[in-house]
This record gives sequence, C-alpha cells and structure tokens, in this order.
Amino acid sequence: MLDGKFGKSVKKAIEILIALGKIYNAERMVRIGSAQISGISYKNIGDAGIEFLEEFLSDAKVRVKATINPCGMDTEKWKSLKISNKFAEKQFRIINLFKKIGVGIDCSCTPYLIGNKPGFNEHIAWSESSAIVYANSVLGARTNRESGISALAAAITGRTPMYGYHLDENRRANFLINVKCKLESISDFAALGYIVGNKIGNNIPYFRGIERVDWDKLKALGASMAASGAIALYHIENITPEAKIKNMLRSEFREITIESIDDAYIKLNSTRDREIDLVAIGCPHLSINEIEYIANLLKDKKVVTKLWLMTSRKTMELAMKRNLIERIVRSGAEVISDTCLLVMPIENLKIKTIATNSGKLSFYLPSYCNIDVRFGSIEKCIRSALTGVWGD
Repeated sequence: MLDGKFGKSVKKAIEILIALGKIYNAERMVRIGSAQISGISYKNIGDAGIEFLEEFLSDAKVRVKATINPCGMDTEKWKSLKISNKFAEKQFRIINLFKKIGVGIDCSCTPYLIGNKPGFNEHIAWSESSAIVYANSVLGARTNRESGISALAAAITGRTPMYGYHLDENRRANFLINVKCKLESISDFAALGYIVGNKIGNNIPYFRGIERVDWDKLKALGASMAASGAIALYHIENITPEAKIKNMLRSEFREITIESIDDAYIKLNSTRDREIDLVAIGCPHLSINEIEYIANLLKDKKVVTKLWLMTSRKTMELAMKRNLIERIVRSGAEVISDTCLLVMPIENLKIKTIATNSGKLSFYLPSYCNIDVRFGSIEKCIRSALTGVWGD
C-alpha cells in the first residue's frame, strides 16, 4: 500500500494511518470489520472539504463494510424543509463521492440498527461519537474515537493502528459510578450521562446500581456522555457484555456516587421560556421501538407545534410497513431521515427554542446553533407539541 501498488488513494490512506499509529505508539496495524464515517454534511465541511474528498478519493474503493453519518438534509424532503438548491447540490455531490467508492449511503448515526452491527471483540474504525460509545460498550466491539478522515482511511485500507481501545489493558474502567437515584425514562439516562461526562471527562466509567434498562436507554446514556465528556466506553455491572465476563475495574479507581439527576435537568434546559418553536426527537436516530411508542402517544391527536422525528431511512421504511408513519403523519408531525439538527442549516428556519429528550442535542444546540433548549422526557416533549408550550 505504502509503495503505491494499489493507487494514490490507498497510499495516502495508509500514510495517514501510519502517522496516527506513530503518534500513539502503536506496534502494528489490525484488520477491521467495518468503518463508520462522520463529517459528511456540507454545513460542516464546506467547499474545501469537497475538494479534499475529491482528491483523496480519486481512485479509492473501500475494502470493508462502511457507512456514513447523517448529512445536512433529508435527501427526499429537502425542499419542504427549506434547504437551498445550492446546499442540496453540494450535499448530493458529497454523498455521491462516497457512493462511488462503495460506501453505504444510509446516512445515520445509528449504523448498528440498519445493518452495520459489529460483533463482540471485533475491531472497527468508527467516527460518530454516539455510535462509538454504543459499539464499544453495548456491543463489545473495539474502536477508538476516530476522526472522519482516519475512519475513511481505515475503510480504504481495511486496517487501523492497534492502540487505545483495541487493546485489552486500555478497556478497564478507572471510575466506579454508584447510581443511587431512580432511573425510568430515556431522558433520565441522558441526564445521568450528562452528569457523569461532566464529572469524569475522557475516562471509562463502571456503573453499579443500574438494573432496569433497554437498548434505547443505553443509546441515550452513551450519547450524552460522549457529548459532555468525550467518553467512548462504559461498563454496567451484569449488563454490558465485557462486564458480564470479567471484572472490568482497574486495580486503582476513583469512586463517585450519583444520588440525584435533578441538576442535569436544570442545566440542560438553557432557557425558562415556555414557547416552543420546534419539538425534535431522535438524536441519536430513533429505533423502531421508539417510533412505535411515539406513534401510540400521538394516536388520534393533533400537534400545534412542529414535531420532527429523526431516524434512518431504513428504520423509517420498516415503520411504514407497520403503519406507524401513517399514524404519526396524521397527527401533523413529520418523520425526517438522513439528517440531524446539529448538521442541518437550521439557522435559516429562525427557530428560537427547541424541546427535546436528547442530552446530546441539549448540550450542543445552544453553542453550535444559537438555539435554546427545553430538555425533558419523550412524554413531556409530545405534550409540548400538542399544546405549543413547555409545562414545568
């Protein structure tokens, strides 16, 4: 590869990975089973990013299963969402670049729900923060927090430097988190994740005291920790796969007790305004179970405030087969695919306040998009869509 036998793109990709490996003192490369590539929204990468990709991918083909993150728009509904023709043209140009080299173009931050689901102990190279922490923790796969470029390079070469979370010795927790408070809703787990991420930063927590849990709650927990603390791996006693097999605590660790998540609910609400311009649920993208739950909440009701439900296109198609989308649309809500509020040019929509159950959205929207947030449960978000106001 380095000698250029497989072309310019492969040579450049392996040069990037070798440089990365040297920085982190990796002894060798490891073959990967899949890649997940972020940074594909035109809003984020602009014209310079397109030019870089066109040069980098001039003769590339991916060697492993590879998927991409949400792009900057719904690829079918972009006109109704007031996306400009110029933005759409640039965004399709980016997507087509990835399609040309063999990358799956289902734009989602939850690739594990739509066919890119790694196995236990499988080495991968993923670059979406919420997907990384889910893959490492809930699935027991192995990936570092890759950049969009290093994940793309890994997809082209089928390899990544073996350091960090690829190594057994780096996957043990150095913080024990004793959870003493009651956790019920998905937003409760997001709130817990926000608190833990703020407290321990880029470290590995081991949770004790969490019992009632499902995959959607674990998705929310990880996404929130990844946002507030750059956490890429966590363990839950008797629940996550590695914690079931062996003791995943280091011999030396710090201990923290969480007795309440009330502070997170206060801090993730960036405003006290009750007027809601948009209710947005689906960061990370909604699972089929979440869509069904929301569809039942909306049955025979009408929204008075915009309600956007964000999911992958494949999950939306599954929901359509179950007649869930019809029920949702009948309420006046919209199901949006391929994108996320954080990578959409939503500044053009003149939105002041958004209601959401997402810890990740609540953490980023005020600083990234200058939009205030009301954070709460799915039920509370749906009530605000039905009434137009946030009920304290």
